[in-house]
Amino acid sequence: MNVHPLPPSALKGEGMTSQRARDRLATKLKEEGIRDQRVIDVLRNTPRHHFIDQALHSRAYENTALPIGHGQTISQPWVVARMTEALLEYGVPQKVLEIGTGSGYQAVVLAQLVPQVFTVERIEELLRQARRRFRQLGLSNIRSRHDDGKLGWPDEAPFDAIILTAAGDAIPHAVLDQLSPTGVLVAPVGSPSNQMLIRMRGDGQGDFIQEELGAVSFVPLLGGIG
Repeated sequence: MNVHPLPPSALKGEGMTSQRARDRLATKLKEEGIRDQRVIDVLRNTPRHHFIDQALHSRAYENTALPIGHGQTISQPWVVARMTEALLEYGVPQKVLEIGTGSGYQAVVLAQLVPQVFTVERIEELLRQARRRFRQLGLSNIRSRHDDGKLGWPDEAPFDAIILTAAGDAIPHAVLDQLSPTGVLVAPVGSPSNQMLIRMRGDGQGDFIQEELGAVSFVPLLGGIG
């Protein structure tokens, strides 16, 4: 059961944004290997069409990434599901840091499953839009910040889990330092043509167990603010 369910008004849709379209997406996620029913249910009930331009609403529940402006994308639903599932596999983290708010979709998915989400976005206009969506969906457990994501959110560290929604050659040290000793981090790492989704788990002694979860394709992780 999700921790913070969305209001019934958020689930309204017609045609290609209807509940039937969301049910088809949920079925596809299950067929493609997503096992955590909590995650499947949350993606089924999250109105992805609220996070993209109206001209793309007919494609909202396709299992594909879509543009959101400023050279950024809303991630493929399967990737959102896989990253969320990977964060939850060893228990529900109480406090999650997201690097790269983007449209706000990943943060909203997480906010329905964990008590607290902290999200950082470097592009002010994207963050403004995402904040409006958080308010419209009635989610009060998301805190957001306009800043360089490579710096994390040190004032709120440590975090039980960290998720990065853009890919760099390595995890920024400042971000990794904000993970609790037994925390979980999920992120794409690598060059644009060769990215791997990884999960790092702290062993409580200062070391990390790293796993490769499969090939992915994300926008690059950039520094600074815009």
